[in-house]
Amino acid sequence: MKYDFIYLASQSPRRQELLTQIGVRFELLLPSQYENAEALELPMANEKAIDYVQRVTLLKSMAALHRWQLLHQSNPKFVWAPIVCADTTVSLPGSPATEILGKPTDATHATEMLNMLSGKIHRVYSAVAITLDEKTPPHCVVQKSQVQFKELSPHQIHAYVDTGEVLGKAGAYGIQGMAASFIKTIQGSYSGIMGLPLYETSELLKEANVHFGLSTNEPRNPH
Repeated sequence: MKYDFIYLASQSPRRQELLTQIGVRFELLLPSQYENAEALELPMANEKAIDYVQRVTLLKSMAALHRWQLLHQSNPKFVWAPIVCADTTVSLPGSPATEILGKPTDATHATEMLNMLSGKIHRVYSAVAITLDEKTPPHCVVQKSQVQFKELSPHQIHAYVDTGEVLGKAGAYGIQGMAASFIKTIQGSYSGIMGLPLYETSELLKEANVHFGLSTNEPRNPH
């Protein structure tokens, strides 16, 4: 079956922007007020970043599928389409305390994270999963990038924290914002560092027979 749109189970404006960039039509499938979405992102003891980001993305996929099922039960006209979920985390290898740098809880926490990243190379893991149908387990892939920060002065860190950009972002920074001036080099996927690796995502969408952007004239899978 071919699809002209997907459900995106993410509140991230960056992921929405990236999907729009490659011509993907999507509808949001967001948690209700009764769901504790933040609880899904709690790391387990001594969990590796790559395992964490994959586990969280699969949990998000399960929650999103359940969400769709409830909506479909209440309204049978709520049609099926593949569901895309994603998660991104930052890792500073070398210490369990810095294995997973998630979203900062406040400005002080963000300042601590940026001090840890200053002058160092860190990794960014972005996982993306697609649920093809109600009975098939999600297909999940993880993309890894490396980012090198320059040495940051206390003034630079505090000025950046004061912008408010740090909140809601893994590692307390967004590569697409003012923190771009902190970055000396990247290896990997710019879109993955933003939160949705577009190459991997587009391959999953093709696998799911989703019609989008430049995929319009490509041969499609027969199933």
